[in-house]
Amino acid sequence: MSHDAALTVDRGQYPDTVTPWERESWRSAALGWVEDRLAGHGLRATGPLRVRLRPWSVLVRVPVAGREAVSTAGRNTVPVAGRKAVWFKANPPDSRFEGPLTAALARWVPEHVLEPLAVDAGHGWSLLPDGGDLFRDVLERDSVGPGAWEDLLRRYASMQAALVPHAGEIEELGVQRLRTAELASSFDELLAGNPALDADQRARLDALRPRLVDWCAELAALGVPDSLDHADLHEGQLFNPEPGRFTFFDWGDAVVSHPFCSLRVPALQAQERYGDAVLPRLRDAYLEPWTGPGRTAKELRRATSLAWRLGALGRARAWGRVFPGGGGDSSFGGSQSARSLLELCEGPPL
Repeated sequence: MSHDAALTVDRGQYPDTVTPWERESWRSAALGWVEDRLAGHGLRATGPLRVRLRPWSVLVRVPVAGREAVSTAGRNTVPVAGRKAVWFKANPPDSRFEGPLTAALARWVPEHVLEPLAVDAGHGWSLLPDGGDLFRDVLERDSVGPGAWEDLLRRYASMQAALVPHAGEIEELGVQRLRTAELASSFDELLAGNPALDADQRARLDALRPRLVDWCAELAALGVPDSLDHADLHEGQLFNPEPGRFTFFDWGDAVVSHPFCSLRVPALQAQERYGDAVLPRLRDAYLEPWTGPGRTAKELRRATSLAWRLGALGRARAWGRVFPGGGGDSSFGGSQSARSLLELCEGPPL
């Protein structure tokens, strides 16, 4: 691959973002790694690269040609050459677990994820096949009703339930621990370590703490085991290559925590499209895989209400996972984390 090949660079709303991409030596090593791994799959890079730089990742779309190379990712496999592109991703040090986690998920729940073509855990590099249409693009193109959201949440919850026995192994891969029983202490750490909160905001959160401790204890007592929480499951983080098929990806914000913390992000996005009436439907669809002996519908619904707020802690922690200096502003991560912490003050709509 020519390291000076034509390319376009997208910095989005972060024009001052500083990532390793700015260093020629890093670009040369990364693109050389991509070239070598493609060759192992009978592929070669062709055409211009599309580079997306954010404080939390470097993402490069690499057009490819060659023999039909197929990722062995179960029913969510997409022919690499058929899609004519693969994706290189580089994570900051604090989310280098994403590549190894993605590979592990492909072993444990292959029907729900893509298998990476290659992973370099030390560098935080991954090479992924194309997963087809993003759900976001499908929503913009087609008439999609709430039923599709119900289906994706059932599938996502089924995946989380299947991953419960692997929670310890997921932590060993470097995914941060935010266990239900430890949420109150995590709140204390996040609050104490965030300089971006002003005095009034800090006072509001301090006053909330006694209630938060009670919420954490109640949620733990309801007995739903911890699992993998994506922490940012929006419509741009899953593929929908055909009706009824969903593939989940982009695990850089993930934590091991109460699984129901995942519900807030997709539910709010669906609420924006369909109104408040959709929320109970989505909640109940999400809860279907969790029903069983000893768990009443009332208890599970109460758990979703508690986790709706407490999931803000996982999102607040994730904002620390940026490239050093990556926001162009030393307070970037802190200000974003503060916004997430303040979500704890918002009452759940369910």
